[in-house]
Amino acid sequence: MNLKSIKSDNLLGIKHGFFTRLGGVSSNIYSGLNCGLGSNDKQESVHQNRMLAAKFLDIRRSQLIFVHQIHSAKVITIRDKPTKPLKGDAIVTNSKNLALSILTADCQPVLFADKKNSVIGAAHAGWKGAFDGILQNTIKSMCKIGADIDQIYATIGPSISQKNYEVGPEFFERICKNKKDNERFFLRGRSDRFHFNLVEYSLHQIEKTGVQKVDFIDSCTYQNPNLHFSYRRSVHQSENDYGRMLSTIMLEA
Repeated sequence: MNLKSIKSDNLLGIKHGFFTRLGGVSSNIYSGLNCGLGSNDKQESVHQNRMLAAKFLDIRRSQLIFVHQIHSAKVITIRDKPTKPLKGDAIVTNSKNLALSILTADCQPVLFADKKNSVIGAAHAGWKGAFDGILQNTIKSMCKIGADIDQIYATIGPSISQKNYEVGPEFFERICKNKKDNERFFLRGRSDRFHFNLVEYSLHQIEKTGVQKVDFIDSCTYQNPNLHFSYRRSVHQSENDYGRMLSTIMLEA
């Protein structure tokens, strides 16, 4: 099966893609394009999947730049290909030919571009990263290397929808403590459960910075098992692991 990469109209003119699980060589619960070395999939399969994704983008495998994601608000600015592993949850650069890459499976991959000033960013934003400020920090880091708030475009990739993101009262209280306005991102569920709108919450976080050109890919990772990997779905199906999808963006020379 051929690989499928979802493109954003917001990022036209910039090489980018939100890859689905379609294509690839992994099997069983990882079937398709699992790009997560942190999974228990065969490492050679993951490496081959990353090579296939790079080939699809018409770049070298070595141009895909990853960080070890830790659900933080830490942003890493790079000028060249890193020579050692990096920990954080977003990468920004104004250098050419570096494909900033994020792995997700329900959390949000968020790609940023200031085409006019040639600055890009890629962020991994689950609820914790979004709550702690990873999206705002990505934008600030882009501006430090030449981006202009008025020129930044952003797209939130496929992630879990509100319908399928059930949380408990302690989560609701944490998000809404001293921020009653955040209650608008929740719907009441059964008993003491709530449903959290992670996408709308992140859109709000981005727009608070002054970035207004932001959209999202309306495709729920949980409810589309043939298209996306999903951590939460794997838990509900009592699977012992899950695959990760690749999202990437690059400035071309």
